[in-house]
Amino acid sequence: MPDLSHGDDAAAVNSLRSAVMRLGRRLKHQRVDESLSPTEMSVLGTLARCGSATPGELARKEHVQPPSMTRIVALLEAKGLVRLEPHPEDRRQKVVSQTEQAEAMLEESRRKRNAWLAQLADTLDEDEWAKLRAAAPVLEKLAHL
Repeated sequence: MPDLSHGDDAAAVNSLRSAVMRLGRRLKHQRVDESLSPTEMSVLGTLARCGSATPGELARKEHVQPPSMTRIVALLEAKGLVRLEPHPEDRRQKVVSQTEQAEAMLEESRRKRNAWLAQLADTLDEDEWAKLRAAAPVLEKLAHL
């Protein structure tokens, strides 16, 4: 476990934070549809990973307030990227699902970002690439905590 009072651990945490933030910003610029905000893309990604959800569930997963999620869902629905359906058990609720158009756009976005990242990774030597491959599952775990 990192000890931030220890110089090496503090430096490693700082370096990791900085690198992840810079890489994330650069990846965000590799978007397919510039009309969507990063938050809208994130909601579509959550629907792709987790399946249909109520706006309240999406708000919790995305760490935004429910009224904000209601606005985001309305924007995505107007763009034809999600559909709202009646909740099977609670008539007061709606369930948000992604459309085929959203699935296709997300797939194209993944393809573009993966190609960009693969191009960067191609500049690494074999040892660096092996370390990065080994670190990927750990970074994935951190991203979903």
